[in-house]
Amino acid sequence: MTIETGSPAPDFTITTDTGDILTLAGFHGQKLVLYFYPKAGTQGCTLEAHDFNRLKPNFDAADTRVIGISPDADKALAKFRSKEGLSFALAGDETHELLEAYGVWAEKSMYGKKYMGVERTTVLIDRGGRIARIWRKVKVAGHAEEVLAAAQAL
Repeated sequence: MTIETGSPAPDFTITTDTGDILTLAGFHGQKLVLYFYPKAGTQGCTLEAHDFNRLKPNFDAADTRVIGISPDADKALAKFRSKEGLSFALAGDETHELLEAYGVWAEKSMYGKKYMGVERTTVLIDRGGRIARIWRKVKVAGHAEEVLAAAQAL
């Protein structure tokens, strides 16, 4: 499935690493950043998490919640959050249902070998539940700042 700017965000219900259940409807009236990353604890994913965490007070001031989503198990995410001192929600989608709904579960290739995995993507959802902006094939450096600027302008 492919999502597009201006379309309604795909609905979701997902459990965080702390056991909280999050739904798209639960964020109605707030802006929401869903950033999809391949694997907790890897270098790029850790750098991206630190960037979003460092800017969390600015996202809060912009009335924007941030959720990191990967295919990891909740236990691995809880360990990652604790080790890295992250102060925003992490959610694991082991079934890939949400990852597929947002079009980020994709065929990838490394050293000539094809496999399925998360295409690093960030989605900004407006207060009414519509997709305001999509960043595909994200490069980590400076990305969180760019997302923050878009959230502040929304």
